[in-house]
Amino acid sequence: MTYQQAIEFLCGLQWFGANFGLERARRLAELAGRPHGRLRFIHVAGSNGKGSVCALLESVYRAAGRRTGLYTSPHLVSFRERLQVNREVAGEAEVIDLTRRAKDWLADGMRRGWWEATPPPGAAPGRVPDHPTFFEVVTVMALVHFAEQACDIVIWETGLGGRLDATNIVTPLAAVITNIALEHMQYLGDTFAKIAAEKSGIIKPGIPVITGAPDADAMRVIGEVAASRKAPLICVGGNLTRERTPYERLCEQLFAGSYQRNNAHVALATIAELQGWLPVTANEIEHGLRSFYWPGRLQECQIGARRFLIDGAHNPAGMRALREALAARAEWQPMPVILGALADKDEVGLLRELLPLASRLVIVPVASARTAEPGRLLAVAERLQPGLPMEIRASLRDALDRTANEPATLLTGSLFLVGEFLTMLGAGTLNSGRGELGLNDWAQTGGITTV
Repeated sequence: MTYQQAIEFLCGLQWFGANFGLERARRLAELAGRPHGRLRFIHVAGSNGKGSVCALLESVYRAAGRRTGLYTSPHLVSFRERLQVNREVAGEAEVIDLTRRAKDWLADGMRRGWWEATPPPGAAPGRVPDHPTFFEVVTVMALVHFAEQACDIVIWETGLGGRLDATNIVTPLAAVITNIALEHMQYLGDTFAKIAAEKSGIIKPGIPVITGAPDADAMRVIGEVAASRKAPLICVGGNLTRERTPYERLCEQLFAGSYQRNNAHVALATIAELQGWLPVTANEIEHGLRSFYWPGRLQECQIGARRFLIDGAHNPAGMRALREALAARAEWQPMPVILGALADKDEVGLLRELLPLASRLVIVPVASARTAEPGRLLAVAERLQPGLPMEIRASLRDALDRTANEPATLLTGSLFLVGEFLTMLGAGTLNSGRGELGLNDWAQTGGITTV
C-alpha cells in the first residue's frame, strides 16, 4: 500500500457518512487490542475553542516534559495533522501501517457479523447502519498510534457533539466543555440546553468537569449532568481574578481576543485540577503558554506586500469572537473580506457579526459538498447591509486575484477555506496535492438517537 492508496481507502469510508453511536467504535477498539486502556486522556468538547484549548493543554504538558498525543479534527492541509505526538505529525509510513491494520479490523468485524460489507466501487452514499464510519476508524487508528508511541497524556478532541461521538469510548482524567453555541442544530438540537446535553455526554462518573460555557441554560444542563454523575464541576468565567490565576496578565499580553484568553483560562483551570495526576511547575506553564500556536485561528500571514488574517470562525459565536478580537486593532478594520462557509451554518447570524468588519465582501464556494451557495449568502448580506460593495467569485484563487491590490485581507467562514488558502500558499507541503482536504467532508446518514 502506498500513502496515496491509504488516503483513497480512508476517503472510501466517507460512503458511510456520520452514523452516530459508540458500539462500532468500541468493537473496533476491541479488535485493535483496546489501546485506550494503556493511555490517559483529557477529553475536550465544545462549540468553539476546543481546538485552541487542546493546543494550549498540549503545549503546557509538552513544556513539562510529557510525551503528548494530540487528536483534533478537521485537518487544515494534511490528514496526518490529526495524529500528532509532541506536535510532530504522523509519518506517511505510520499512516500506511495504521490503515493496513484498520482494513484487517474491518474484515475481522465483518467475519464476526458485526457490520455489513463495504460498498462496491462507485456506489452512491447510502445508509449502511452497522459499518464503521471514517471518523470511527480514524479514532481507533489514533488510539493505536498514541499507545504505540507511549504517550503520557493524550489531548482528545471530540468530533461532533460528545455523547455519541466515537471519541467518547475513553474514560479521561478530566472532561472539558469549552462553551455552547447554536451549531449543528439538525444533529444536536435547536436550543442551548439540547446542545449542552449532547456535549455533556462526555462527563463520566466521578471525573472532574471544567467548563467555560457562559449561557445559563447550558450551564444548568452541564451542572445537572455533573451532579447526577457525582463529577466535580469547575466553572471558569471570562473575568478571572488574579487570585484565581496568576497568569491573568500574561494571558492578556499573549492572546489578542477575549475568547482566546477565555480558552487559556479553561486550559489553566484544567491543569490546576489535574496537578495531582500531572504536576506542572509555574515556569513550565508560562513556557507552554508562550510557545502556544494553533494555525488558522487569528493567524497573520505576510505574502510580499500583502497581509492576510485567516480565522476559521464558522458560526455566529465564533464570528462574534473574531470581531471582538479585532475591535482594538484599527489596522485590521474595515478591510476586504473573503468569505466561504458551509451550508449547515446560521448564515444570517454569521453575516450579521461579520459585515461590520468589511469594507467589501467577496463570497466564494468552499471545496466541500456541503458548501453554502454563494448566491444565497450574497442575498442575505445585501439584505443585512445594503450599499456595501460585494460580489461572488468562482474560486478562492479568483477572489485573491480580485483583491490583489488590497494591502490587508481577511479570510474567514470555514476551516475548509483556511485549509485551501494555506495549501495554495505552500504552507501545505504535507499535502502534495493528493486530495487530503476532501477527507474533512462527510454526509450525515444516521440519526443521533443511536445508543
